[in-house]
Amino acid sequence: MRTVYVNGEYLPENEAKISIFDRGFLMADGVYEVTSVLDGKLIDFDGHARRLERSLGELDMQHPEDLPNLLEIHRELVRLNEIEEGLVYLQITRGAPADRDFAFPDPETTTPTVVLFTQNKPGLANSPAAQKGIKVISIEDQRWARRDIKTVQLLFPSMGKMMAKAAGADDAWMVEDGAVTEGTSNNAYIIKNNTIITRHLGNEILHGITRAAVLRFAQEAQMKVEERSFTIAEAQDADEAFITSASTFVMPVVEIDGTSVGAGTPGPVAARLREIYLDESRKLAV
Repeated sequence: MRTVYVNGEYLPENEAKISIFDRGFLMADGVYEVTSVLDGKLIDFDGHARRLERSLGELDMQHPEDLPNLLEIHRELVRLNEIEEGLVYLQITRGAPADRDFAFPDPETTTPTVVLFTQNKPGLANSPAAQKGIKVISIEDQRWARRDIKTVQLLFPSMGKMMAKAAGADDAWMVEDGAVTEGTSNNAYIIKNNTIITRHLGNEILHGITRAAVLRFAQEAQMKVEERSFTIAEAQDADEAFITSASTFVMPVVEIDGTSVGAGTPGPVAARLREIYLDESRKLAV
């Protein structure tokens, strides 16, 4: 049985409780981060911690933990649950006031709720999906306008995953005003003429921590990177396509809306980027 963390306590998962008045439960008034674990160490923890701080700030929410303590909680959960490859999920909500109300509660009397748990994922780095690639469909992006804040409002992305599953695909790329925004839980990329193309940062997409690392590593490897919008048609005509996230790292996309991308198999650039990302991230893991 897993050990989880709830508001300062390490508990067996079946003993963990939060209030029915918690605003994360009632209002989706919370943010989260997912940090991957390889070789028992945390990948890009500082990046996730910085984005967490930004998300909390954008929602005018208190940060309940300082960075050293947050790191120690992550490490302790990894140790207690004996995670070699997997994930650490962190969620912070605005807390549990005495009753339900649309207005934010007084932060002096209502403290944030902090929850962390691990997910054991053996074979995370050597995923079979990375060898064969994944298939995606396109769907209309119907999320709220502040996707740059990593909130727990994940209903439409969940619906998108189910749309993909119903279509016999692995995931969905969301489209707004004719251009791809991102995947349901990942950033989207295409490669054309040895140029890596991905949507520019803005409120329309999550500022992916894996995205930032992959683009940095690509530029250090003298690969050309272009940050701009692209269409589904452009993606279908690309030489390669891929996604990035904390749980998939760099994952090739081999089919979009039933059309094969390139040769319909994972391409060399995405494969090389995955290799570089895993190698460099392991060196920097904490």
